[in-house]
Amino acid sequence: MGQSKKIRFPGSTGDLLTARLDIPESRPAAWALFAHCFTCSKDLKAVVNLSRALNEAKVAVMRFDFTGLGESEGDFADTSFASNVDDLIAAAEYLAAEHEPVKILVGHSLGGAAVLQAAADVPSAVAVATIGAPADPAHVTHLLTGAIDDIRRDGQAEVMLAGRRFTIGEKFLDDLEETRQQERIRSLDRALIIFHSPVDRVVGIDNAAKIYASARHPKSFISLDEADHLLTDPSDASYVGEVLAAWSRKYIPECRSAAE
Repeated sequence: MGQSKKIRFPGSTGDLLTARLDIPESRPAAWALFAHCFTCSKDLKAVVNLSRALNEAKVAVMRFDFTGLGESEGDFADTSFASNVDDLIAAAEYLAAEHEPVKILVGHSLGGAAVLQAAADVPSAVAVATIGAPADPAHVTHLLTGAIDDIRRDGQAEVMLAGRRFTIGEKFLDDLEETRQQERIRSLDRALIIFHSPVDRVVGIDNAAKIYASARHPKSFISLDEADHLLTDPSDASYVGEVLAAWSRKYIPECRSAAE
């Protein structure tokens, strides 16, 4: 068994963000940085299971809570997609300073869109993986149906998401509308692997097709068959981790050597 330890580091706005470092028993061949889904947290079961599978392949993982979510400081109402991307970059800088530079960026759902945006600002990353990611971050606005007018009128509004209440600010909507995701994908200049379920009811499979069409090679697509959006079946999350680890050996010599 490896070790999992909690750490805190300053995010993009200065608030302290909480993370878990999942480290394999032997020296890591590489480090991966994981970005969770919209309003989720680093402790989502699927994230833990995926991280465990990567650890078994000697890949260490840093998973953290974005500003205002989970155990991290800050007010979620003051955040935006851009601030999430900046938090990712801050996490990568922390890893480079305290451990090793990030080699693999992994993002789930809106976190997948965030790693596509952040990759250009994480020069050490050579591989990017998205899981159930939207081709356009503005896709998440369909979850706010009925509240958008209130947000525009009052500057913010409380919405119910996955059984929990969150305050969404107008800054969040503006940022989503201004993001130019396709340009980032076309200029990614990283190996890309896209995981998506054809029966995903939250982010449709057409999003994976758009990301794949926009990206340049090397790029790969893996169908998650009957998996749901949150990968609630532990075997689905483990499968993603195992395939990601095997795929990364093509692009990261250290991972290839560790497997030999």
